[in-house]
Amino acid sequence: MSIARNSRYNLIGSIIPIILALATVPIYLHFVGQDRFGVLSIAWLFLGYFGLFDLGLGRATTYQISALRDGDPAEQAEVFWSAILVNIGMGLVGAIVLWLVSQYFFQSIFKVDARLRPEILAAVPLLAASVPVATMTGVLTGTLIGKDRFLEVNMLSVTSTALFQIFPLGVAWLIGPNISGLLAAALAARATAIAAMWIQCHRLVLRGQPVRFSSGRARSLLGYGGWVTLTSIFSPMLVIVDRFAIGAVLGSAAVTVYTVPFQIAQRISIIPTALVGAIFPRLPSADREEQSRLTGKALLVLSSLLGPPIMAAIFIIHPFLDLWVGRDIGTQAAPIARLIILGFWANAFAIVPYGRLQGTGRPDLVTKVLLIEIPFYLAGLYFGMKQFGLVGCAFALAIRFAVDFILLSFAAAGKLDKAGLLAANALLLCAGAVVASILPYQGAALWIASVPLLAAISWLAWANMPAELRAQIDIVLGKLRRGRRSEA
Repeated sequence: MSIARNSRYNLIGSIIPIILALATVPIYLHFVGQDRFGVLSIAWLFLGYFGLFDLGLGRATTYQISALRDGDPAEQAEVFWSAILVNIGMGLVGAIVLWLVSQYFFQSIFKVDARLRPEILAAVPLLAASVPVATMTGVLTGTLIGKDRFLEVNMLSVTSTALFQIFPLGVAWLIGPNISGLLAAALAARATAIAAMWIQCHRLVLRGQPVRFSSGRARSLLGYGGWVTLTSIFSPMLVIVDRFAIGAVLGSAAVTVYTVPFQIAQRISIIPTALVGAIFPRLPSADREEQSRLTGKALLVLSSLLGPPIMAAIFIIHPFLDLWVGRDIGTQAAPIARLIILGFWANAFAIVPYGRLQGTGRPDLVTKVLLIEIPFYLAGLYFGMKQFGLVGCAFALAIRFAVDFILLSFAAAGKLDKAGLLAANALLLCAGAVVASILPYQGAALWIASVPLLAAISWLAWANMPAELRAQIDIVLGKLRRGRRSEA
């Protein structure tokens, strides 16, 4: 098992969807309009949250399939069928619950043009039908990861994301921006990806094996996934509650202004997720010293990889948004974007102790930390939105992510690892955000001020970079230099 290779697969599989999103969001805004895009954003949030009906079976399937990798193929098939049948049943329950919840939300709470409301309500059944399809993805992906098929998983993920972006756009262009048509196209895209994953699972696990459900196996899977499920309930709620509150209080147009920078900043998580996903299978069998070594090195890698590009993003986000979605939205979204970027930078480090706790049999501590955070975050979100609007929401989010990292670190290791280095990075990034907020990007002063800040954080990154990562960078740079010489 190669952590570096699997991390690269995970990273590439996450970067390509970012490129697709950057390319398609302006097209979506053009074809469907700001209000419909806000509605779609809320619909995807509903669908993402109701993925909790996966019940943690995706991670549990990965664990058991991996443990049986060299064992009886019949047992592997039993794990798959037990997981997928429970998963389908819970997906159907989730569909019914989502139907009722979204019907009430869009009819009674969500602020939107009255002419658009009937169109939204007509699309609710299609949104509900997406839940079983979404929950099945976890078990299918978990099976493939358990078989160490990171390349196939990421190829299928990229294909699924591309279809998910392209199919609805095709409908909007050819037929019109009716929300039912857009959701039907998105559902068709997900179903196509599910079929491809099922074929791979059949080839690797199911071929020649009978359909066999085991209630004992199902209980074992659910037992492992129990705390993961509770985390899946509360963690997405904390991530998406800001946009639901914005939609209810400030309206769908405000959701778009907040969602556009949020979707950009959220992609920061792909690097820690790729890294932690690759080291996760090593954590259960490692002793505490090895666990600390793995997670400590992960923090150093993230500090080195994220610091300079996050600083650069803080300075270029305003002109980028103006160019990407227009100055009207860009000017409103820029201060929000800087705060959300800082928040997701902190969240990137929180993913490391989060993964350590789940990989060492203590997912309960993750849930307990989230339960502690909920009342404080909701109070901060309410106060921030009432006093400062969207900027207040973004500030509350950034503070919550920072606190999350601190609490999870103490829960996982009893200390805040690499505290001095991360504090130095945080101070530099906050200074960059202040400078970028004060100075207009049209003038030279901003770009002059950015140079020493970028230099300082780049020096921190290089000075604290693990030797293995530095060696990998040297190899890449060497190949680039040789390529240039051969072209010359």
